[in-house]
Amino acid sequence: MAVAAPQTSEGQPPKIKASAASLIDVGSGQIYFQKEGDKRREPASLTKIMTAILAIEKGDLKDVVTVRKRAAAVSMGQDIGLKSGDKLYLEDLLKAALMYSANDSTVAIGEHIAGEHDLFVKMMNDKAKSLGMKNTNFANTNGFHHPNHYTTANDLAILTSYALQNETFAKIVSTEEAVITWLPDEESKSVTENGEEKPLKQRTIHSTNRLLRSDYQGINGVKTGTTPRAGNCLVASAAREGRQLAVVILNSNNRWNDATRLLDYGFKEVRPVVLAEKDELVTELEVREGLEKRVSLVALERLEVYVPRIEVEKIQRKVVLTPAPEAPVKRGDKLGKMKFYLDDKELGAVDLVANQDVDRLSWFKRLFDKS
Repeated sequence: MAVAAPQTSEGQPPKIKASAASLIDVGSGQIYFQKEGDKRREPASLTKIMTAILAIEKGDLKDVVTVRKRAAAVSMGQDIGLKSGDKLYLEDLLKAALMYSANDSTVAIGEHIAGEHDLFVKMMNDKAKSLGMKNTNFANTNGFHHPNHYTTANDLAILTSYALQNETFAKIVSTEEAVITWLPDEESKSVTENGEEKPLKQRTIHSTNRLLRSDYQGINGVKTGTTPRAGNCLVASAAREGRQLAVVILNSNNRWNDATRLLDYGFKEVRPVVLAEKDELVTELEVREGLEKRVSLVALERLEVYVPRIEVEKIQRKVVLTPAPEAPVKRGDKLGKMKFYLDDKELGAVDLVANQDVDRLSWFKRLFDKS
């Protein structure tokens, strides 16, 4: 699969067809681009990102999951044909959910982890709140339409950034092909001629994420989603030169090009900017009862962030100092912070420290100064 070349003009982000989108740095959590980023929308099968990461954290990949009636009854959309009583490893159900987008597998996962579907959904919402997903509410495990099932592009970006830091999740969503195995039960074991057990059933699945089969540099995930109401959705991630970016595309008639063009924008137009150098002189602060009346404050460390080139000039700096300290002051004492903002969002901060020792005046001189 070939991907379209990015179409940007003088550092501007590309025009995309998605109704909503978000571009995030997986490592820092910084959002570089958004379009209707906080507008509530239906996530379709992107819901399964939450289902999967929660199951990975709460379960064991080698757990044997017994499929119940509710999961077996799922027939809408994509499924792997689970039947009541089927036994599969949790790991295989996760692959079916994340790679093949199987709706029945997510119900089986939720019931296994929480004991019942609705309790698992509550766990999903609790997790969303803990991650700071402020405009999200889940009503099911797979993304079926429901009036109370919604999220936003920015919230999904936050979720994806978190999930991709889990090695198991990252490995599954970067896999193009896998074999799902149904485990035999005690009453229906099948054996080969040499007496070894063999599985009752196996199925090869392929990822619905076409970008994994493309020539796009560094692509390594994540998940597709499609329903009539949500439209064509996609979360994609790629890594280059030590950076990993993820993009959320909601309701687009060309989600593949939207995703790759935004990723290219992130890699090419979002560049490192040094906001502070270590030991850089920033300001001075009064010292009470010191041999020196003021102390120089320097940046404790180097601060570098990634910012879209067209927004560098919009960065604002704010210096926050402690009340004037009383001598003695030691070199390295933290006496303030220097913070940097872009569109009222903090990009980073660095501590300001004393650049020299300031000894205390003798009692006689202190008395004389007060007189």
